[in-house]
Amino acid sequence: MKITIIGSHLCPDTLYALNKLIDRKASIDFKNLSADLKDLKAYLAARESEPAYEAVKENGGIGIPFFILEDGTKTLDLDEVLEKL
Repeated sequence: MKITIIGSHLCPDTLYALNKLIDRKASIDFKNLSADLKDLKAYLAARESEPAYEAVKENGGIGIPFFILEDGTKTLDLDEVLEKL
């Protein structure tokens, strides 16, 4: 399964998720918002439009990593992603 991950190489949660998904042999498209303005733009678009970010914004969080699965599922929950692998 192909999984797009929007996150940062500076974020321990993103690095943890990447390692878990690599262990599961997932096909990963990593969008590193800390290294590429195009990836930062993708993150900002998701943060502004996705309902999953409402609670994150209310609590002052960043909301990474963010996962987009090939079936269209969009989530902040790594466990949900792992269940679908």
